[in-house]
Amino acid sequence: MSQTTHYKIDYSDVPIRLFKSDFLEFFTHITPQAIVVIWSPVIILFLIRAAQESVLAGSALYLLPAFVLGLFVWTFTEYTMHRFVFHFPARTPAMERITFLFHGVHHAQPNLKTRLVMPPVVSVPLAFIFYGLFLLVFGALNAPLWIAPAFAGTVTGYLLYDLTHYATHHWPMKGRYLKYLKRHHMLHHFKTEDARFGVTSPVWDYVFRTMPAES
Repeated sequence: MSQTTHYKIDYSDVPIRLFKSDFLEFFTHITPQAIVVIWSPVIILFLIRAAQESVLAGSALYLLPAFVLGLFVWTFTEYTMHRFVFHFPARTPAMERITFLFHGVHHAQPNLKTRLVMPPVVSVPLAFIFYGLFLLVFGALNAPLWIAPAFAGTVTGYLLYDLTHYATHHWPMKGRYLKYLKRHHMLHHFKTEDARFGVTSPVWDYVFRTMPAES
């Protein structure tokens, strides 16, 4: 398999240092166990809130569609962030530095275990942005009951994304679909860095034609 990435691949267990400050450097590392501990209670709390609101509303028919919508929103976000933010075509040294901090370091050290999931300094502000957007959108649509289940769905999608990403690098993948996702992501890393941006699903790669003809 040919390698087209412009990063020199480092397979050592010694992390590439991103900041001189030990304090800042600390926040660039996180484990998958930590994100499960952080985000599982958030999902549970919003599902409980959604269930309580459905009882008061006298109907729970909207819960599953709202949750699935939240998952769908995440899949689109996953693709667009990976393609347009993480792989932003930097034209200046400053932008190269920023894109390396965001994602380039992962391509340089693809198997470093503590940099395979999104650190809270990124995921927490992102969660607030999503919640604010849901407040605005569902408020405008006069559907406030959809906020909690949709937000729970989006956070669930994010958690599945991070765990899937970690798994493609370090966990045994069983089953046809999971094996497909692993190969899909490895091809992104080592053959087509400018394509195959989906991690939990290739759907948006097909929609936006970033799925190469060669499979």
